[in-house]
Amino acid sequence: MKKWLEQLKTEDWVVVAVSIPLLAMAVFIPGYLPSIPKHLTLLSDWQNALVLYAIVLVVLYLGWLMLGRPLKGVVVSLLAVFVVSLLAQLTAAIPQVAYYGFESVFFSVIFGLIIRNVFHIPAWMRPAIQSEFFIKIGVVCLGATILFSDVMKSGAIGLIQAVLVVTIVWFFAYYISRRLGVDRSSAMILSSGVSICGVSACITAARVAGGDDKKLSYIVSLVLIVVVPMIYLMPWLSHTLLPLLFDDPKVIQEVAGAWIGGTIDTTSGVAASSAIVSELSNQHAVIIKGAQNVLIGVVAFFIALYLSTRGEKNNTAPSLHIVWEKFPKFIIGFVAASLVFSLCQANDLFQLSPKGKWVEPGVAKMFSGLFFSLAFVCVGLETRLKEIISRENRHLMWGFLTAQTFNIIITFLIACLLFGVIKPLVG
Repeated sequence: MKKWLEQLKTEDWVVVAVSIPLLAMAVFIPGYLPSIPKHLTLLSDWQNALVLYAIVLVVLYLGWLMLGRPLKGVVVSLLAVFVVSLLAQLTAAIPQVAYYGFESVFFSVIFGLIIRNVFHIPAWMRPAIQSEFFIKIGVVCLGATILFSDVMKSGAIGLIQAVLVVTIVWFFAYYISRRLGVDRSSAMILSSGVSICGVSACITAARVAGGDDKKLSYIVSLVLIVVVPMIYLMPWLSHTLLPLLFDDPKVIQEVAGAWIGGTIDTTSGVAASSAIVSELSNQHAVIIKGAQNVLIGVVAFFIALYLSTRGEKNNTAPSLHIVWEKFPKFIIGFVAASLVFSLCQANDLFQLSPKGKWVEPGVAKMFSGLFFSLAFVCVGLETRLKEIISRENRHLMWGFLTAQTFNIIITFLIACLLFGVIKPLVG
């Protein structure tokens, strides 16, 4: 019993514990929770920011108390990290910036890097620089945004495409990255980001595979930078190539949506890019992306299963005990959150916003984005630029670009086959 209680004091279980109140608030009092302010021109914006800071502070305090870590200096240190994160959120919300698809985590890393490499980080700022802790909470909250109904909307054909694309692209990206000399953990992070859904998949895979946060920030930066030209490249390719293969405008739009949804690595980028083609393409692209997003947990589970049964220093035979001992427990929180929120949604326990979106998963998504932003400020604060431009990171760049090019080609072939040939025949 004592040994079991000791295991519950590990960071993974503590992360699950402190995430439960956040998700409970999302379910029971969503209307009373603030949103991340997009500007600070009104008193209500400042109030929202203050309440969010208080929530994060309580979560950090609870976590530190459970882990037995010192609390001295946490209030001021967290305030500094929170302010930088808020500036990143405000920057990403500027219309001219949002138009190009840059997300807040990108600016979180950039601002953190600037502070780390241009200015000296004082000792009082260090207590709240806890990227690992914040990222894991963001992953658990992310699980609540992955609803099974999103997979059902895409139907069997959409789910088949999601599984095929994720599987083929993941293994190709991993193979080519390893051939280029990329270490195993970074190759797994890169492969997950390219094949599934960019930033969220990278973060989840990094926590499972045990990757270096500095390399994680580099891969995330690659994802967010490459998304920008792809938002405009994919509609142009769709308009250029698809009319040469299909005559039916509806089929062309559906294939375009499936192609864009399977290749662009961020949900916001998918929505922006597919909207350029047509409303029908936009609907298909977002649904396909949602189906791929659901596979984050599946891929994370198999990565963890593979690593937990692989002896690093000896040939110890795999066993359930080894799997459980090495399995990242916060992934259980991710899966549980997805299951609970999916059941609530299936039983009509959630509210619909005026825009037709589920309110409670939206609040969970807000919490996930908030903690991811905090985490990447910390990643930037922990990273030296000279480490980012190392030779191995150049290998990461070529691995990512090669995998993304392959992703565009293979997803084009799969989308044409499933949505251009099979679906019309079945229909």
